[in-house]
Amino acid sequence: MALNTLDSGTKDLGSAPKLKSRSNYGRNADGSRPTGVSAWISRLVMLAVLLLFSLPLYWMLISALKTPEELAQFPPTLFPTEFRWENFSDAVTVMPFWTFFRNSAIITISVVVFSVVSNFVVAYGFACVDWPGRNKVFFVVLATLFLPFPVTLIPMFDMWAALGFVNTWVPLIAPALFAGGFFTFLLRQFMLQTPKDMLDAARVDGASEWTIAWRIVFPTARPAVTVIAIFSAVGTWNDFMGPLIYLQDQSKQTLSIGMEVFRSVNSQDVQFNLLMAASFLVLLPLVILFFIFQRYFVSGITLGGFK
Repeated sequence: MALNTLDSGTKDLGSAPKLKSRSNYGRNADGSRPTGVSAWISRLVMLAVLLLFSLPLYWMLISALKTPEELAQFPPTLFPTEFRWENFSDAVTVMPFWTFFRNSAIITISVVVFSVVSNFVVAYGFACVDWPGRNKVFFVVLATLFLPFPVTLIPMFDMWAALGFVNTWVPLIAPALFAGGFFTFLLRQFMLQTPKDMLDAARVDGASEWTIAWRIVFPTARPAVTVIAIFSAVGTWNDFMGPLIYLQDQSKQTLSIGMEVFRSVNSQDVQFNLLMAASFLVLLPLVILFFIFQRYFVSGITLGGFK
């Protein structure tokens, strides 16, 4: 009976907040395209902003494809006269690129999984379970957002050094097992839109809290969970300070440190075309990740609720 109630409830609720089709963005409520001068002005402004924000990525790509001689020309060319695709294969040989890539991938995937699970469980406790002092404890969690990172840097290093985990990946991964203030806040605000009557009905039918969290709350909070996963992935992939402080062996370093190694190999004569090629390869996984999950990303950021 409990399962039937949950199935019917989630069916009425929808498996997830209805996402707006990408093809309908910028259109009127009836699906027609906006007309008039204001519509064209809006499109021109959006096109200008698109070109402005795409310029650094374009410049990185064409610099990665140029020869050193063309890269040294002034004024610079806007399009390579000779495409030198070998720059990408040369860039990965200057440093142990694939070792750094593997290390970054392992750390990033671990942090994303642990962040999603821990923040979801904690946010569920703050949003869907009534217990004494819930709001007061949540305010304490929010207060941690105002702690600047440098304040906790030395105590955290001393703690991991005392535990013997310096020069390991543990200090970079283990903090994800504990929910963060911002991610908990984001998920809690999303979960608060879950109808309380539905949760109570599931409990009356005998459903456990894990069943409610997994079968009712998680499907509806999927956009917010996706945002947390993307933010965690981007932050961990680009993290420079953490690996710099805790990792000493080059075999354990990540790509963010590897780029500094790349620059220091030929500090007197930096090959900027190879540096741009390596930078583009480092950036490419994040670009692919964003384009795959952009619909959920936009929906989660806007905190769309139940329709």
